[in-house]
Amino acid sequence: MANKTVIFKIKRQATPDAKPVWEEFELPWKPGMNVISSLMDIALNPTTRDGKKTTPITYDSNCLEEICGSCAMLINGKARMACSALVDNLEQPIKLEPFSKFPVVRDLAVDRSVLFENLKAVKAWVPIDGTYDLGSGPRVSAEEQEVAYPLSNCISCCCCMEACPQFNENTGFVGAAAISQVRLFNAHPTGKMLKTERLHALMGDGGIQECGYAQNCVEVCPKEIPLTKSISTVAGQVMKQAIKDIFTR
Repeated sequence: MANKTVIFKIKRQATPDAKPVWEEFELPWKPGMNVISSLMDIALNPTTRDGKKTTPITYDSNCLEEICGSCAMLINGKARMACSALVDNLEQPIKLEPFSKFPVVRDLAVDRSVLFENLKAVKAWVPIDGTYDLGSGPRVSAEEQEVAYPLSNCISCCCCMEACPQFNENTGFVGAAAISQVRLFNAHPTGKMLKTERLHALMGDGGIQECGYAQNCVEVCPKEIPLTKSISTVAGQVMKQAIKDIFTR
């Protein structure tokens, strides 16, 4: 067991405009090791499998508990979280790549700001008036809480967008994460104040009509959010709003 090793094949890119290259690393196997802990071990001695000195791998991570969403990457071709990807469950050599649909910053780190721009576009927040105490908010039933809680678990990892065939530069599709947040805030007693604006935001280019309902998003979501249910629910809301707009012009 002491001689057991783990092989990583990592796609690297020094700058956003640099040509990507592959480097292989070999680490001693340890019980319970995951992808992030392996990248930490590589950083301690950044030497390739053939003995060449190199630089530590650049990647994003924070909580290491599948909560922050930072360490999302392609692991053996699948969008997933590196902190919860156990080495013992992965086929070797373990291939690590940055997300393919987001601009590369360096190595495995990508710029996912498009998600936050989309969240701003659909006003994914609960509006408040000023900073003073507004008192107790409206009561939310237990049934409503059970529906809303899974939606609130989104960690903005962008796995759903990476796996979505409709999310690309040609469509500008906002993606399942933003749509699910529209469902969450439209259902909130105070958040629904902006419901009409959110639905109008999803009627234009890149809106909900771009969804092909491939269901890849719900398959890769690390938090098991019912994204396809959110998409169908919000699609119905958008349709009703569109009909309402016809008769209220």
